[in-house]
Amino acid sequence: MTATNEKNKIRYAVVGLGWFAQEAALPAFANTDNSELVALVSDDPTKLEELSKKYGIQHTYSYEEYEDCLTSGEIDAVYIALPNHLHCDYTVRAANQAIHVLCEKPMAVTEKECEAMMKAANDNGIKLMIAYRLHLEPANLQAVEIVRSQQIGEPRIFNSVFSQQVEGGNIRLREVTGGGTIYDIGIYCINAARYLFQDEPTEVFAMAASKGEQRFSEVEEMASVILRFPNERLATFTCSFGATKVSNYQVVGTKGDLLVKSAYTWHGELKHYLTINGETQEQTFESHDQLAAEFTYFSDCILQNKDPEPSGTEGLNDVCIIQALYQSIETGQPVQVQTLERSQRPTSDQTVKRPANEEKPELIHAAAPSGNS
Repeated sequence: MTATNEKNKIRYAVVGLGWFAQEAALPAFANTDNSELVALVSDDPTKLEELSKKYGIQHTYSYEEYEDCLTSGEIDAVYIALPNHLHCDYTVRAANQAIHVLCEKPMAVTEKECEAMMKAANDNGIKLMIAYRLHLEPANLQAVEIVRSQQIGEPRIFNSVFSQQVEGGNIRLREVTGGGTIYDIGIYCINAARYLFQDEPTEVFAMAASKGEQRFSEVEEMASVILRFPNERLATFTCSFGATKVSNYQVVGTKGDLLVKSAYTWHGELKHYLTINGETQEQTFESHDQLAAEFTYFSDCILQNKDPEPSGTEGLNDVCIIQALYQSIETGQPVQVQTLERSQRPTSDQTVKRPANEEKPELIHAAAPSGNS
């Protein structure tokens, strides 16, 4: 049984205090009823001092003191917002101390690491959720329902572009930390194709392109991908760290199509353009606090002993596909992909709405990927 305080809130430590943790995650706790931020873990003393003051946090730890944090009795769960190559180690260590884990995506860098994380969660009876916030987000879940209900006929094509400028020196451009366009943003396109087609790809092909800029010396500037799904459906996408900000996808069926704009964003409006028989209906989804929704959902899973839908299997499948895509880039050949069966898929039943958080926090020793805070 999870030890929670008398208000029945799950107590979290946020591990890693980079841009996304500071801008999206820390402010989100105030927007939840069942989750409480009680500890911060970072190797930056300035971040720890200033952020603990700002959010009224009593307990702060360096990475070396992570074990002390886990065994302190002060926390029930960790939210891991570390670089990708650290996800496995920090998840397994938390699981081994019976602490629940909400881990950012990609789940890890290799299938082996994902499997180790799932085994640790299983062996220790803890909840492991991968932070697929769009599995709770109204516009994306509405898109799932539109495709499932065959309003656009039989879905045949998924196509997406997800691009942004990433400044030189950003961790996303480092190979050793599990950077690269497919791991960082391509994963959204892969995951969307999977939840919209409600299926797993069987074969993949990818090509990478770079203009030789210094910032792309370790990872590709961009990649274009084809995923073959059962019933002869095709998903294609291009993701880039060297182009202007675009975040859209389109599902094309035999009778109509659905275009979702700013599909992958974590704040701001999302828009649907649904075209059937040549007539287009537009729908705007207002901004929501997607991180507050995520903490609310995960805490609920812990409190009610439910398995989270964005599970380790969900995270593992995306990593399997990503590894196959990089293999395809290296060999210039299509690659067969073996994924695990998914019994659960996101549906509109798991929509969680929390009011948007309009305040833009001041960043401490952190910058957005584009360099603009």
